[in-house]
Amino acid sequence: MGLRKRFLTISSCLMAAIVLCAVVLGVHLDTEFTGGAMITLSYEGSFTMSDVQKVASSALENNGLTLQTGENVATGGQTLKISMPGTETVTTEQVAKLLDSLNESCPDNNFEQLSLSNVSAAMGTKFLQKSLVAVVFALMLILLYIALRFKNIGGLTGGMMAVLALVNDLMVVFGTFVLLRTALDGNFIAAMLTILGYSINDTVVVYDRIRENRTLMGKKASFEELVNHSVNQSARRTLITTITTVMALGVMCIVAKLYGLDSIFTFAFPLMMGMISGVYTSLCVSTSAWVLWSERKPKTKA
Repeated sequence: MGLRKRFLTISSCLMAAIVLCAVVLGVHLDTEFTGGAMITLSYEGSFTMSDVQKVASSALENNGLTLQTGENVATGGQTLKISMPGTETVTTEQVAKLLDSLNESCPDNNFEQLSLSNVSAAMGTKFLQKSLVAVVFALMLILLYIALRFKNIGGLTGGMMAVLALVNDLMVVFGTFVLLRTALDGNFIAAMLTILGYSINDTVVVYDRIRENRTLMGKKASFEELVNHSVNQSARRTLITTITTVMALGVMCIVAKLYGLDSIFTFAFPLMMGMISGVYTSLCVSTSAWVLWSERKPKTKA
């Protein structure tokens, strides 16, 4: 806790840098959120992404395409998802033209249509709003849970600091998507909700130790000493748990890159970054902010 101001400064600078990157690089939304068309194709072998994107852009007469490879869960085959954000829909004739162009330029890949989805702009906007409401609602429930569970040691304040740390983790996930130049889609919302649950678990472990040590140490120890002692006791367990999970996600990222599974990589890598941020914020940010807030209260009363 002697470094608490430094921890909070690092966290603030990180969030400011993420916002700056988002402004400079821009934020791309998938067709799930903006509306447009999504074409899913199956293929064999491998191909050069830039070449296929040129052929698809020419066939569909759209330069704003985004391509993402993945795997068909049902058959295990390779898939290519072509997203076209916007208000225009795609007809079956255009898909047929696209397949003819792709199979002509890449005859060894044997492209075939799996699905075609047209999403209206209104439906995409509504889905984005509902997704953000889900994230905000989860934060409110977490605040309520912390406030009730740790009411004997100032749970409401602890809950607010835990939510502040969670916002830091969500910003890291968001920043990872921005730096990867990946469109925000269902993977983004899934990663954010996963981080909320995983990161708050680490925070609850630390808060539990603070509550136990308050009973053991009594009122003689200051709140700074109490939190510092509790964090030191919880650090080993929290670090080992997170390192184990991050190693598993790291393997997923490597395998996804080796086999060209972009849909898996764009979920596993931001999730890994969020978990690394989560262990930092649980041990250093939420507790540091709580101690600083407790030091301000007497001055406010005075």
